[in-house]
Amino acid sequence: MQILLMEDDAVLSDILLDYIGERYSVDYAFNSEEVLALLEKKRYDLFIFDINVTGKNGLELLEELRSYANTTPTIFITAYKDTEYLKKAFSLGAHDYIRKPFELEELDARIENTKRLFHIETNTDIEIAPEIHFSQESKEITKSGRKITLGNKDTALLSYFIKNPQRLLSTQEIINNVWDYDALPSDATLRSHIRTLRDIIGKEKIVTIRGSGYIYE
Repeated sequence: MQILLMEDDAVLSDILLDYIGERYSVDYAFNSEEVLALLEKKRYDLFIFDINVTGKNGLELLEELRSYANTTPTIFITAYKDTEYLKKAFSLGAHDYIRKPFELEELDARIENTKRLFHIETNTDIEIAPEIHFSQESKEITKSGRKITLGNKDTALLSYFIKNPQRLLSTQEIINNVWDYDALPSDATLRSHIRTLRDIIGKEKIVTIRGSGYIYE
């Protein structure tokens, strides 16, 4: 599981990096500018952002990322007690919110809950349909007892669909969240990957909404 932490408190960031790093792969950013620089090179499964950082604050950063169709689950940590910030965070697309000071075990519980909700780094197979199961970890689909190995992009694409069921996903959103910024594919390439997945899991699982995008059923 890849986590990106943004926190400008040196003492707290060291504590969080040590604690989170015991179980997950975690990168650190001091401010929003460093977050954006890291996102040019790497994809993450979870953001943990402080709100009150130097420069562009965490709320403004999330608003910008969501405008780029980046839907990475996000947990905010903050010293603010006012519910105004909580409401603002959720309206911008945050998935959880934790107030300082907090116990490390509470943060761990919130990370675990986010993993469960978004099927992040799960070791159990995900049932796609009767007799069809998907393992993100091994990049395999088991279909009627036969194992089919997926490529990296097909694995990432199917994982993104599974995390966003019954929701219209535009072509741009899918590309922004599955491909690296320096390797953006053409629409034809995306269609080719979707065709590959449909051939394996069934055409009815990924529905094309002409002119709008796709829905994973």
